[in-house]
Amino acid sequence: MEEKEYELLVRRLENEALSGSRGFRVKVALISASAYLALALLLALLITLIVVGLGLASENGLHWVAFQVGLLGLAVAGIAFTALRAFLTPIPPPEGRVLTAAEAPRLFELVERVRSKLRGPAIDRVVIDGDFNAAIAQVPRFGIFGRHQNHLVLGLPLLQAMSTRELTGVLAHEYAHLAEAHGKLATWVYRQRQTFGALMDRLAQRTDEKLLDRLLLAALTRYAPWFNAYTFSLSRQDEYEADQAAARAAGAQAVADGLCRVALLAPWIDRYYWPGLRAQAGKHAEPITMPFAGMPKAFATAYPDWASPRRLAKAKEAGSGLEDTHPCLQERLANIEASARIPPLPERSAAQTLLGPLATTLAEELDAQWWREERADWQARHRRSVEDAATIAQHGKAAPEALSAADLHALASALIRQSRGAEARTLLEHLIGRPDGPFPRSQLLYGRLLLEAGDEGGLEHLRAAALADARLAEECAGRGYEFLCRRRNVEEATAWADGLFAPTPQ
Repeated sequence: MEEKEYELLVRRLENEALSGSRGFRVKVALISASAYLALALLLALLITLIVVGLGLASENGLHWVAFQVGLLGLAVAGIAFTALRAFLTPIPPPEGRVLTAAEAPRLFELVERVRSKLRGPAIDRVVIDGDFNAAIAQVPRFGIFGRHQNHLVLGLPLLQAMSTRELTGVLAHEYAHLAEAHGKLATWVYRQRQTFGALMDRLAQRTDEKLLDRLLLAALTRYAPWFNAYTFSLSRQDEYEADQAAARAAGAQAVADGLCRVALLAPWIDRYYWPGLRAQAGKHAEPITMPFAGMPKAFATAYPDWASPRRLAKAKEAGSGLEDTHPCLQERLANIEASARIPPLPERSAAQTLLGPLATTLAEELDAQWWREERADWQARHRRSVEDAATIAQHGKAAPEALSAADLHALASALIRQSRGAEARTLLEHLIGRPDGPFPRSQLLYGRLLLEAGDEGGLEHLRAAALADARLAEECAGRGYEFLCRRRNVEEATAWADGLFAPTPQ
């Protein structure tokens, strides 16, 4: 199915889900179950035919036919085993720091109040992690069997940023998913995607071997977009319903303020907070301030930046895409009949109000875990930065003509890592113009700098680098492909990248 056809299908199904969500949910469940049933019946039929074929061939002394039927049986057994193993693979519970009611009584009291309003089942496990997010997961207790356990996942950064009133809206939204058993169907859909994904991967590796494999792969390839479109549309409808339930339980403006805060602050965290923190590795062997301990102050200090009218207007202009089942901000606000506004800085965050001193402890625990995972990479980048500074100090004042090709390339690379691309570009222009070339790695660097500046001339330098050194072809193709996808379209990008691997005319 083409991308445009898929998008039109999703839009049509969204309207169908909106007009009758209960019936649409049943329809999705039937589609999902029918796929499993069709696969089971096909495998059962094939196994029956194989058993009968083996019996008849053996009775009539057709040993070669029996051998061929046996090979088919092995192929079918492999397919059945792959499907069964994927289907029975347990879904692990969400990871994170498990909280108890004794540790955070006020948080658990709030969760219980929300549960009472929405009349949903109890939460079995509350988990804190380091994401700027909240989620509900319903996981079967014994792999695919037994009562579902209900897991509430709360990101500490979310609690550090939101007011208790806004967090109540978030909890109500997540609890609405639980009260309506959205998570159970989501778990089933996840398992089906896992099963059919594993099957498609197996069959794609064997398409030259068996006609059966090719036929099954073709069937799954045709089925997958329809299944994805139906489940995507249902998941989006679930988000609308959860927002409406949250607005009834916590108030429309509280939900709206939480949505606006996430829409404004989440991109700032991804684009500025984490990159800014990691940039410290250039000058410091350890972070000046650990990330989770430093977030509350950073959120407050940068409030005029991330909570600006310009950013809110941009967030309102964004449309609903096909990458995320959550609708866009403007559609979610219209759904609960609330208006967008810049949320004020809370006098006390939800973390301070609901967790008290435990908020500091949790931040320290997350910081310790983060540093264990990041330390080696951080210190490697710090060593590289020290080496780059030494390279620049040694060669930076020399005339390009006085440096060897290796020293020029090393100096240009160091300048690029120090965010001094304009200086590096001048050096690389000199280097690739020297008569003792070619210098494919330097040409690759130069092409990258041109593309980063929006200059399509960089594509020719990538092409020249790939032709001069086949080992660079994959990286050159990838960078050119990404640039052309952004500037033109996927078809042109694919054709250009494929052209790097085409045989050179003799």
